Amino acid sequence: MRFRACALAGCLAAALPSLAAALPSPADALPSPAAALPSPAAAQAPGAPADALYFPAAAVQTEADEYTRYELLDPATASFKIYYEVSATTAGAKFYYNPIRKGSAASDESVFDAMLGTPLHFEVVSGAAARKDPLLPDADLATNYIKVTLARPVPQLGQGRLLIVKTYRDPKSYYVDGNAIVFNRPLGIRRNKVVLPPGYEVVALTVPSQILTEQDGRIAISFMHAGAGEAPLEVRAVKDAQLAALPKPLTAQRSWESPFQGETEQERLSERAHQDRDIVYFLQQPETHAFALYHDYTESRAGVNGYANVVRTGSSASHPSASVLDTGEQLRVLEMSGAEMTASKINVGEAVDAAAHVVVIPFPPVRPGQTMRLRIAETYTAPASYRLDGDELVFDRSLGRPRNAVVLPSGWYCTFSAAPATVSQLPDGRVRLNYWDDRPEAVDVLLKARRRVAAANH
Repeated sequence: MRFRACALAGCLAAALPSLAAALPSPADALPSPAAALPSPAAAQAPGAPADALYFPAAAVQTEADEYTRYELLDPATASFKIYYEVSATTAGAKFYYNPIRKGSAASDESVFDAMLGTPLHFEVVSGAAARKDPLLPDADLATNYIKVTLARPVPQLGQGRLLIVKTYRDPKSYYVDGNAIVFNRPLGIRRNKVVLPPGYEVVALTVPSQILTEQDGRIAISFMHAGAGEAPLEVRAVKDAQLAALPKPLTAQRSWESPFQGETEQERLSERAHQDRDIVYFLQQPETHAFALYHDYTESRAGVNGYANVVRTGSSASHPSASVLDTGEQLRVLEMSGAEMTASKINVGEAVDAAAHVVVIPFPPVRPGQTMRLRIAETYTAPASYRLDGDELVFDRSLGRPRNAVVLPSGWYCTFSAAPATVSQLPDGRVRLNYWDDRPEAVDVLLKARRRVAAANH
């Protein structure tokens, strides 16, 4: 299945009509390791994988899937509006604290629950007050925080998704320099978009980014920052762009340059950083040809009442499970053909080949203005993609999500990775490689590994 762009339709439409219109019509960093938790029920079924799924856990505040949109206002104001999407991930948390950046004066704050699109209660508190909450014992005493009351406690292995809207005035970050405006702001959030004022074009940019056009004609830049630390962003723009140059509708035409059937114009020019799907593969011992995985995505299309995962040719799927991350509700999982799915009247929002093998997850229809974030877990067996070549592990698979991760099986270390990756280690010693793909085509992962000395001697 192709990925779709994220659209927090209800709350974004309420908070920002221009943003809702700019999103295409139809995943920050992936959570970093903290502590092992039991895997979903599917991973504990008979014959389930030995190297279980891993989810981080913490007693203090944690978050995931962060994305920020900056709208630069009139340069004379030195102000910009911020739309910050974030998922609170500490199980049981009833509050979320968002720091107000030092040097910025905040105003016009509002907060929305991303699932229902409804406003949430919040207040601005001092760092000393925030420290009284066990969620934030190390709160900066010199920083003020927006304390948000969540719509519901964060479920175990779930999320509390928020949209925080605010306006900052910060002359050190946003200013006029000669005939240009400058937005010079190191950004710690991994996925970002900056929208220029009407009539401005980009003339200098320090972080590799997509250049896009909003539906109202404003120019924007968007990027994913996979590395450690802040992205050293500086955007310079001058006012000589056409004011009324609205973009033409994007088409389904494919690139004539591609040696194979390439992506459509719609797919190539969608905002990569805001696409909401991420996936983590947990490789089992290579003799099994099996890997467990989970993938998360947000459904925002009104009337859709199911998700269909088409099993790739040459692969088989087992132990499927699904849940709503917003509530923790476990969902039914069905396996059927594409023809049977069509006959069932389950609306997954797209056509599926009648002969395809499909894992289908029905759920209540999405209501207008609301969204639902799902987690699907399953185990794949794919001898062509994952195998043992002599004493060397080989994982060779095309990954289409913007945010992908592969966890090696216990006792193995990486010897080759064709695609660039960042690397971390889980508490149990397994190695995780993160593949963030900011290009419109899939990343072809060719990964090789060998047994560690201690593992080879057992």
